[in-house]
Amino acid sequence: MNKIKCIIVDDEPLAISLLEHYVEKLPFLELVFSTENPILALEYLQKNDSDLIFLDIQMPELTGINFMKIVGPGQKYILTTAYSEYALEGYEHNVVDYLLKPISFERFQKSALKVQERFSFPQEENTYFFVKSSGQRHRIGFNEILYVESIKDYVNIRTENEEFIVLDTLKSMEIQLSERFVRVHKSFIVNLDKIKSIGAKKVNFPEYEIPIGESYRANLLERLK
Repeated sequence: MNKIKCIIVDDEPLAISLLEHYVEKLPFLELVFSTENPILALEYLQKNDSDLIFLDIQMPELTGINFMKIVGPGQKYILTTAYSEYALEGYEHNVVDYLLKPISFERFQKSALKVQERFSFPQEENTYFFVKSSGQRHRIGFNEILYVESIKDYVNIRTENEEFIVLDTLKSMEIQLSERFVRVHKSFIVNLDKIKSIGAKKVNFPEYEIPIGESYRANLLERLK
């Protein structure tokens, strides 16, 4: 496949230098632009193509979240920041992964490979994924899942017939699951295709009820239109 054209937007020069060094080490990535100023990055994108943006969230001129809102769909992002509390809002956009500074090359490479998989195998064609639970790797189809629940350092993937307790995070699950899944609570992601009904404060499945967080309700209703 062609190289993935990427740009780096970060207000810290040292962070840019590190990311530039990491990009150079991976042959499937091509750095086409880097800047400390997100406004210059917006100007670049008006005239040039890019596949992937390494984007800092907390920047003085323009936050990464607002940057993504301006750019709109069509770009993939890997968010980079020292502040983990900003991660959740980023996943409303086309975010492939989230890197917490300081970033190791091993963690960077893992994210970059995830992007490469997206370009090689479009996400909408993926119908299943594998998880490790109870010492075995299980293949789970997206259409089997009712919901995913966060339980401390684990997630509970509930299907129609069984459940899988997996050492993972809900943020990671959001990346792996298809677009038919939506977060409805700080601890729950649900499969839109499996919902039986929606009440004022709960999502109802044939045998389960999932709470709806107040801050997630509007997005849930928008996704159901």
